[in-house]
Amino acid sequence: MSGHSKWASIKHKKGAADAKRGKIFTKIIREITVAARDGGGDSDTNPRLRLAIQKAKEANMPADNIDRGIKKGTGELEGVSYENVSFEGYALGGVAVIVEGLTDNKNRTTSDVRSIFAKRGGNMAGAGSVAFQFEKKGVFFVKKEDANEEELLNVALEAGAEDLTSDEDFFQIVCAPQDFDKVRTALMEKNIRLESGELSMSPKNVVKVNDAEIAKKVLNLVEELEDNDDVQNVYTNFDISDEILKEIED
Repeated sequence: MSGHSKWASIKHKKGAADAKRGKIFTKIIREITVAARDGGGDSDTNPRLRLAIQKAKEANMPADNIDRGIKKGTGELEGVSYENVSFEGYALGGVAVIVEGLTDNKNRTTSDVRSIFAKRGGNMAGAGSVAFQFEKKGVFFVKKEDANEEELLNVALEAGAEDLTSDEDFFQIVCAPQDFDKVRTALMEKNIRLESGELSMSPKNVVKVNDAEIAKKVLNLVEELEDNDDVQNVYTNFDISDEILKEIED
């Protein structure tokens, strides 16, 4: 696993998602509101909203919160107006980074993201200078204790998945964006518990980071970016070995 996928695995191990549930709720509500605004409040005909609602349910968000987010997006309730923003840059070691956000103040968000890059030894880059190194994919994580590898592989491939890989704790399933719903439905019908499932920017090639100090700074950069209220997603192409990760943790 590499880049965004490896980072997702690290976060699950750290329990970071649980520790920051309030912040996660805020980010999901923004996504629900914007998805409903741009594509309507019916999740059956709005794939972006459908995925956002699924994320909300996975995070155990109350149904009332989800409903209010949709109504703010459709204009039934008053709410803040958010716009989509995207930034590209490089972390130490030549690691490519894409940052996606939703903000009510683009100048503030741009300044914050630029400051985080600079503080952690990275730098912002022009639009298009990084994005070509990534492609959109559906990515699912399943804990190894929750599935049999052979069964998981058969179900996933039959539903249209492209690949299944694993690390010490998780299976990772990758599919084309248009097959995301089909693969998710197939897994759920077999009662396979999903740790997470999302549309992600997957790196076409990876950058190996073999220095523990640089690896630590890259991870700190990604974590600080994700911690920003206006940032929804951070994608990278780093490949940090488990040995380096253990060295950092020690």
